[in-house]
Amino acid sequence: MSGANRIKGKGRLTPAKTVRFNFDDKVLTAIEGDTLASALIANGIHLTGRSFKYHRPRGMLSAGPEEPNALMDVGRDAVRRTPNIRATVQEVYDGMKARSQNRWPSLAFDVGGLNNLASPFFAAGFYYKTFMWPKAAWKKIYEPIIRAAAGLGVAPKEPDPDHYANHFAHCDVLVIGGGATGLSAALAAAHAGAEVILCDEQPETGGAFHHETDATIGGQSGWNWAQAVTAELRAMDSVRVLTRTTAFGYQAQNHVALLERVTEHLANPDQALPRERLWQVRAKQVVIATGAIERHMVFANNDRPGIMLASAARAYLNHYGVAVGAKVGVYTACDSAWNAAFDLKQAGVSVPAIVDVRSDPNPVLVARARELGIEVLAGQAVLDTSGKLRVKSMKVGKSSGGSTRDISIDALIMSAGWTPSVHMYSQSRGKVVWDEESQRFLPGRNVQDCVSVGACNGVDDLSDAIAGAAKAGHEAAVAAGLQGSEPWVAPEAETQTSWAGSMMGSAAGAGADTTVKAFVDFQNDVAAKDIRLAVREGMHSIEHVKRFTTNGMATDQGKTSNIHGLAIAAEMLDKPLPQVGLTTFRSPYTPVTFGAIVNHSRGDLFDPTRKTPMHGWEEAHGAVFEDVGQWKRAWYYPRAGEDMHEAVNRECRTVREAAGMFDASTLGKIEVVGPDAAQFLNLMYTNGWDKLEPGRCKYGIMLREDGFIYDDGVVGRLAEDRFHVTTTTGGAPRVMHHMEDYLQTEFPELKVWLTSTTEQWAVIAVQGPKAREIIAPLVEGIDLSTEAMPHMSVREGKICGVQTRLFRMSFTGEAGYEVNVPADYGEAVWKALWASAEALGACAYGTETMHVLRAEKGYIIVGQDTDGTVTPDDAGLNWAVAKKKPDFVGIRGMKRPDLVGGGRKQLVGLTTKDPNIVLEEGAQIVADPNQTVPMTMIGHVTSSYWSENCGRSIAMGVVIDGRALKGQTLYVPMPERTIEVEVTDTVFIDKEGVRLNG
Repeated sequence: MSGANRIKGKGRLTPAKTVRFNFDDKVLTAIEGDTLASALIANGIHLTGRSFKYHRPRGMLSAGPEEPNALMDVGRDAVRRTPNIRATVQEVYDGMKARSQNRWPSLAFDVGGLNNLASPFFAAGFYYKTFMWPKAAWKKIYEPIIRAAAGLGVAPKEPDPDHYANHFAHCDVLVIGGGATGLSAALAAAHAGAEVILCDEQPETGGAFHHETDATIGGQSGWNWAQAVTAELRAMDSVRVLTRTTAFGYQAQNHVALLERVTEHLANPDQALPRERLWQVRAKQVVIATGAIERHMVFANNDRPGIMLASAARAYLNHYGVAVGAKVGVYTACDSAWNAAFDLKQAGVSVPAIVDVRSDPNPVLVARARELGIEVLAGQAVLDTSGKLRVKSMKVGKSSGGSTRDISIDALIMSAGWTPSVHMYSQSRGKVVWDEESQRFLPGRNVQDCVSVGACNGVDDLSDAIAGAAKAGHEAAVAAGLQGSEPWVAPEAETQTSWAGSMMGSAAGAGADTTVKAFVDFQNDVAAKDIRLAVREGMHSIEHVKRFTTNGMATDQGKTSNIHGLAIAAEMLDKPLPQVGLTTFRSPYTPVTFGAIVNHSRGDLFDPTRKTPMHGWEEAHGAVFEDVGQWKRAWYYPRAGEDMHEAVNRECRTVREAAGMFDASTLGKIEVVGPDAAQFLNLMYTNGWDKLEPGRCKYGIMLREDGFIYDDGVVGRLAEDRFHVTTTTGGAPRVMHHMEDYLQTEFPELKVWLTSTTEQWAVIAVQGPKAREIIAPLVEGIDLSTEAMPHMSVREGKICGVQTRLFRMSFTGEAGYEVNVPADYGEAVWKALWASAEALGACAYGTETMHVLRAEKGYIIVGQDTDGTVTPDDAGLNWAVAKKKPDFVGIRGMKRPDLVGGGRKQLVGLTTKDPNIVLEEGAQIVADPNQTVPMTMIGHVTSSYWSENCGRSIAMGVVIDGRALKGQTLYVPMPERTIEVEVTDTVFIDKEGVRLNG
């Protein structure tokens, strides 16, 4: 037996397919296809959890993703469990373990229920006024208690053993929602020849037909029509239908994120399948067909287990074959709840009364109710309910006052009308507008290439909705560039269900003169009185009201509560509702697991390791590696018996005496191409580029708008319209983004194209007096003489038979070349060069030696010798700033008074009085070592090394007015001693630069 509340002959599930599951250590039976919510109700269980703040007993409110109450801890075992799963969405599978949350020691007896008695002390905004005294209590009392109380479920501590997938997809038309309108739009777009993706969060398409049974389309029931259309779509090669897939985020340029639950409904999933799949879809056109969400009635004690939305009760009955109670009351301001009452009554469920706040409900509905023997109480209201762990009765009376009566019930269904689901439209950055005629917020002007259809666009008539969706689907395909067959013609449709009628705000008995708990937001325990209190406290913006009360801030994102909260605030402010405004709908539409977001990026892939083409050779030759961002870079190459310092000293000597080879592949590389390429670089760099001839290179500095150094690198001009730009290793992605941002937003008129080529080229730096001698035997088609290829030149030719871009440049101060070859040939060319270099006494050297060699020449490293507050002048690089250029990024920032005045920190060289002492990088510098603490810091050390070539320690640092202090003594206070340093020039070796030519 799958539950005492199953009604024979009702629902669409197969009774023979039963599954067993566990709820709070009790074994229960369900039918395959049940949600956890429908299975619990079938077994007579409505109590599913406790509310967040007051720990009040709560049961299912809905049958869909808008559920605020029935949040469960669901899993297969101790390590495969997830907290805060909506019971109304989670499908039951054999062996599933579900546990209620936010209660102790048990769901029926929860000590936290004492909070309900103390609720007068927990009024809205109380947390802004308490926990402020005594100050010492915060750390040991308040904070631990608050942290322990925060949240509902308990996150698992064990590693997640499952895996997740990420899939990128492009399509002509993405349709969000698989109801009647979504299916119509998808079919029309597909018939027009479009590549279509249709997604829906339910296991089956059909939308409102899960609960609505009186609709017909094309001569068949709405449900059967939906399944037939879905089958037709699945049979098309151009269509992908994704069920159990929620569109949760709508970003720029029609990028929509979808989450597919792949195995969460399976008892024994294939281990090769991901648990969830993240779809990142880029669509030319998006059709939003997300329907509408039913609102609850706001009245006293409207949160007892057994009180739920009318559409939910209808879905449980008509789709799952489950009655929500034996004696069901109805409270409504909308016609659709009447149809739910009729369905229940015809299924053998007692419906003692329909309470409608409207004094003159639809006479056709009234007649039908009386025909079925249901009492109609028009112009009346449910003023209160009774029952502890489940509703037992409702108190009914006229809205105007007078006598009341209690009606015995075990369930109460309600409807205050329907709110168009504009969440995805709002996420697209569209602005909703108030429709005075229908009294609701609807999508306004489309900001992106999208269109809203059906109920989410305020279309209530089924036939109109389908026809409009078909038209929109065809037009979306045409807008995407398709011209298919004749437009698909939507069939005729009709339904007996009316969605007329609406109520926003609190009902009778929960007005401004009461303090009853009439809940607006169930999950955060926000009642009507809390909204009113917020307004009285001075919160006149709806965004402030939201934050003061936390209305709409729970995991359900206010899907059922926002409009009610807005209406109550508008009433208190005595303003028309649209003038108060609407809060912003943000992604995700429903909660998304960390597993899906993190996806493959965990374990070894948490921080992807990038290796250069020469990594294998470097590893085989004993290189010790360091992490530079995501790159593994050879740090130094120790020989037998050498420690790091000995290896680096040897490498430094060898490079200056003979030569060295260095793997520079990690440098950022960007191809800048187009007729306006030089003009674009003029705007992005401080230097001028118009006069740079093809075949020559130039050092360039890039600034931020504030005038501070952002990045640097050498730029080679390959042709009039093509530049090879290099960046720092760590700066590659940010410089590419920086350039693209300005090209698209500030200089869109320029005909320029940017391409990241960092991983396209392997780069081998050959540096030292014998550099030309090493590469010469292997180079083809390039004259390497100083006259033909001087310092700061670039040539294209071949090396080892491979195409190369050969740069004559140096980061060591020695004669040097940087050999760029396609990455696939990087290791082969390196090996050939190594054979030549080794024969001439050269060595391979790593990043530590590179740092020492460049410091000996005073070459800066952005991010080490700069810290985001250093200008070109501070770094002694004023020579790299064009004096006659009218504009470039950062030119105005550079001219700010505080950047051109005195007292700025300037880059200088530092030598210790004791040449054997190596300063610590980051150490502070002072002028007077005898001053009292706190001492006045005038600068700090940026780079510091032992220089084997200089026979002493060297350092660079930034010091206030440092260039004026050359020759003077400053001090570096350290814990064990104070170190005397002399301010010097930043160049420590070959000040004349003669070694650049070999």
